[in-house]
Amino acid sequence: MTSNVRWFIHPILVFILSVVALATSLVLYIYWYLKVSTGLQRIVRTYKLDQEGFFEFKTWVVILVLSILVGLIVVGVFIIFVYYQKTLRLYRLQRNFIDSFTHELKTPVASLKLYLETFSRHELPREDQLKYTGFMLNDVDRLLDNINRILELARIESGNYARKFVRSDLVESVERFRDENADLFPNSIVTIDNPAKRPFPFSLNVQLFDILLMNLFSNAMRYNDSPQPRLNIRFVPRPEGLDIRFEDNGVGIEHKELGKIFRKFYRAGRPDDLTARGSGVGLYLVKQIARLHKVRIYAESEGPSKGSVFIMRLRRPKGVDWARSESS
Repeated sequence: MTSNVRWFIHPILVFILSVVALATSLVLYIYWYLKVSTGLQRIVRTYKLDQEGFFEFKTWVVILVLSILVGLIVVGVFIIFVYYQKTLRLYRLQRNFIDSFTHELKTPVASLKLYLETFSRHELPREDQLKYTGFMLNDVDRLLDNINRILELARIESGNYARKFVRSDLVESVERFRDENADLFPNSIVTIDNPAKRPFPFSLNVQLFDILLMNLFSNAMRYNDSPQPRLNIRFVPRPEGLDIRFEDNGVGIEHKELGKIFRKFYRAGRPDDLTARGSGVGLYLVKQIARLHKVRIYAESEGPSKGSVFIMRLRRPKGVDWARSESS
């Protein structure tokens, strides 16, 4: 019974019925008005009144005005319907995000509680203490990573981020990040390929760019079922700029998902699947940081289990000759 009621009040059905009702009302009113107008014209002709063309002109004016008004009403209803659908979709995404993010927070907290209870109840050898401490530190890093993503996203969207950009070499920046964070990606291979053998100076907000790289690195390692995750970062010069390609051997992306993965709170797979990995914030944050740097970013994949490629497309800055920077 409940499902039947929900089907009957579905927004799409209500919208269609509203439009049909408006159109029917307009047709009936025009029909009625033409009939009345015809009767009045018959009276004018019977009594030979001097009103030639008066009713005909007035009739079409009324029809035109009514058509315009009904058209405006239909457009207004359609706009309300579109915004309602967008609001409903955003509400569902936020609800799924809260559920998934709560899961992302609850798991490491439960793990930390278990380790702390183990420490409090048992005398452990020094080797076991170090092992469990390492696990706890990993859980803390996971918590901090999730919290920092939300905080940075809030700062970027509110426009409160200190936008301090400095001229930096992109190759050196990526190499520095890889070397400084190597311990966060154990048992993984990260290679950097710069066939041009030259630097690529670019205006960067170093802190934001590191956050972007952290999300791309984490994405390549997290969505990866290979015994040894790999990430190859290639710098590919183009006549008008540069492509930075992040190529991994991960689980891949379905073609229908490629245009959605950068949406806010979006997670690939079933929307209600709480076991899906990720919180739906990382790639959206990547896109926002890229936008602040006036960089385009998009993804490519040949399909599930065939890896993914995230491509940052940069335009050559004005006044910078990347071709000449090889000898500088």
